[in-house]
Amino acid sequence: MRRIGLISDTHGLVRPDVHEALAGVELILHAGDVGGDAILDELRLIAPVHAVWGNTDPPGTPGLSEALSLTVDGVRIHVQHGHELGRPSPEALLAAYDEDVLVYGHTHRQLVVEAAGRLVVNPGAAGPRRFDLRPSVAVLAIGGGRARAELVALRG
Repeated sequence: MRRIGLISDTHGLVRPDVHEALAGVELILHAGDVGGDAILDELRLIAPVHAVWGNTDPPGTPGLSEALSLTVDGVRIHVQHGHELGRPSPEALLAAYDEDVLVYGHTHRQLVVEAAGRLVVNPGAAGPRRFDLRPSVAVLAIGGGRARAELVALRG
């Protein structure tokens, strides 16, 4: 089983318990609104990081991509912040992208939705607490050509 950390909307803050929540992952995918290079450096203490830019990150920021597409053990993963769709929802993401796992942020609302064998994951906002939502991340487990995701609440 391969474990990948999913994080989004750090907005310049890595909470100390992110290290516990993502311990043992082999890769971290950041779905945007990073808030600076120091955030990526801190996350790299846990595992290698691939990140996309969000609507609060300057487009073209070095180290941030507009979108990511990768394949892990036959499972195709797409990562984008979500603001490119206006008001992102699982339905909108499933219609816009054809990968097996769709990871996004932007709304700060954590969710895991499975539809027709595909997975949509918003790990929630890991940074400063906003909108009365509890900070969180997610762990994506991939094995045997299948993926499942688990949300992990952070102290907040």
